Amino acid sequence: MRGPVQPARAEAVSGDTPAQPADIPAEFGTNWHDPVTAAPPISKPAGKSCRVTLAEAQFRDFTPYRGSYTPPERCGDRWSKVVLRLDGKVKGRQFDRLGYVHVGGVEILRTSTPQPSPDGIEWSVEKDVTRYSDTFRGSRDVEMLIGNVVDDTYTGVIDVKVTLTFYAGRQAPAPDRVLTLKDDTLTTPRNSERIVAEVYATGSGGGCEEYWYLTVPDSAPYSCQAAGGPYREVQIKVDGRLAGIAAPFPTVWTGGWSNPFLWYVVPGPRALDIKPIEYDLTPFAGILNDGRPHRVEVSVVGVPEGQSGWSTPVNVLVDQDTRSTRVGGKLTTHRSTDVVNSSTYTPGTEHRVATEGGHRLTVAGYVDTSHGRVTTTVSRALANTSTHRWTDGETLDALNATWADDESVTVDGRGPARTTHTRRTYTMDGTTTLGAGDRLRTVLTLGDRAAVTQAHGGRRTAWTRLDDTYTGDATYTVNVPRDQRHAVGTTSERYRIHGSSGCYDRSLTAVQGLLTRDHRGC
Repeated sequence: MRGPVQPARAEAVSGDTPAQPADIPAEFGTNWHDPVTAAPPISKPAGKSCRVTLAEAQFRDFTPYRGSYTPPERCGDRWSKVVLRLDGKVKGRQFDRLGYVHVGGVEILRTSTPQPSPDGIEWSVEKDVTRYSDTFRGSRDVEMLIGNVVDDTYTGVIDVKVTLTFYAGRQAPAPDRVLTLKDDTLTTPRNSERIVAEVYATGSGGGCEEYWYLTVPDSAPYSCQAAGGPYREVQIKVDGRLAGIAAPFPTVWTGGWSNPFLWYVVPGPRALDIKPIEYDLTPFAGILNDGRPHRVEVSVVGVPEGQSGWSTPVNVLVDQDTRSTRVGGKLTTHRSTDVVNSSTYTPGTEHRVATEGGHRLTVAGYVDTSHGRVTTTVSRALANTSTHRWTDGETLDALNATWADDESVTVDGRGPARTTHTRRTYTMDGTTTLGAGDRLRTVLTLGDRAAVTQAHGGRRTAWTRLDDTYTGDATYTVNVPRDQRHAVGTTSERYRIHGSSGCYDRSLTAVQGLLTRDHRGC
C-alpha cells in the first residue's frame, strides 16, 4: 500500500482572526466567514518551482471547460512534488455543485462547492497530485466541469481557477504509468508488477442516491426507498470476477440534511476533496499482463435497478519491472463470502429501520519479477450497522450509522513479508426535527477515522491514527424568504492525525457564520 492519501485542504482566503463573543450576531446575516477546514496544509518543498494554469472558467450551466496542458519548461520532467490548487468564488444564491478535473482523461480532482452568501465567498482546495506525474510529462487535453444552473432564483456563477505547481528536485516515488479504461477495458504493460485501481465513487445528482444512507425498504413509508435498504458497497470486477470491495464514504454535501446553515463555514469531512477508493489489483497481474484488453467494471451494490445517481470514474496506477519485458504470474486464491444485507422495518408512531450489512473478500496471486517471485495477498472485510427513525410526515428524521472497512495487504518476496493494515471507520449520528413555527433544527456528528499500521517481518515499522470529527447544530425557519429565516448555528471540526512520524491537531468553531475558534495542538 502507498499509505493514506494526503488530504486536500480548504482554507479561508481572508485570513481573519477568530471573532470574539461580543462580535457574534444574534443570527446569520448576509455574509459569513469564507469556508475553512481543519485538515493539515500540503507540505511544499523548498527551492525552485513552476506553476501551470490548468483551467480558468465561470460555470453557469453543464457545459465543460476544455483546454490543453503543456508541461512546465523550467522544472524538468521529474518532480519532488506536484500540488494542485483550486481557487473559487461565488455570490448570490446557489446549490452545492459537484465537479471534476480531468487531464488526459485521468481524474485528478473530484470536488464539490460550498454554498454562497449574498455578499459572496471565496475558498481554495489544495491536493497532492504527485501520483499522477506520468500524466503530467506530456501535453494533454484538459476537461473541467462544475455543473450549475443559473436563473432568476439561483444566481450564483461559480468562478474558478485551477493550477498545478511543480517542485524541482529529487523525483518522489510515483507510479510508472497512469492509465484509464477504454470502453470499460484495461490493457496493462506486460511488465506490470503492481497494479492499483482508484475509483472516485460519489452518490449525487439530487435524487435519493445522494442520501443513500437514509433510504429504506419499499415496504416502509418514507420519501426515499430502495428495495434492499441503505447498504451500499462499491465493487470492482476483472473479467466478471470480483476483484475488490469497499465501503463508500458517506459524504454529506454542503446542502445536506436539509440544512445549509450547518456547512456555510465548516464543510463536512471530504466534501471539498472526494478521496478515491483504492483497490490493490496486483493479485490479478498475472491475468492482466497478457497484452490483451480485459474488462474492468465498477458497480454499487444496493442501488435500485435502473436508478442513476452514482459516478465511478477509474484510474489505474501501475509500477513496472524495468528489468523485464514480461512479468508473468497467477491468481492463486479467491475467497468471497455472500453479501450480508438485512434491513428490518418496524412500524409505529416512530417508524424504524434497522440495517446490518457486510462482506469479506480475500484474493492472492504472484508475479515472477526480475528480482524473484512476489506474492500479494489482499483481504478486505466490510461491515455496516444503522438505525433510522422517523415519524409520519418526517417531522422527525434520525440516523445513527457506522461503516467499517478493514483491509490488509501483504507483499511477500525476497526478505521478510511487508504488511499494511488499514482500518477505516465512518460514523453518522444526526437528527432533524420540524417544530412549531416551521423551525427546522438539525443536530449532527460525522466521523472519518483511520488506523494504519505497517509491519516488516511481523514487527511494526510505522503507524498513523486519523480522527476527523465534525459536529453541528443549526436551526432556521423553512418556507419563508431568505431574509426571514432567522437562522442560528454552531459548527465545529477537530482534525487529529498522529503516529510514528509526528502529530497534527487543529480545532475550528463557527457561530452564526463567524469563526470563533481556531486552535492548533501538538
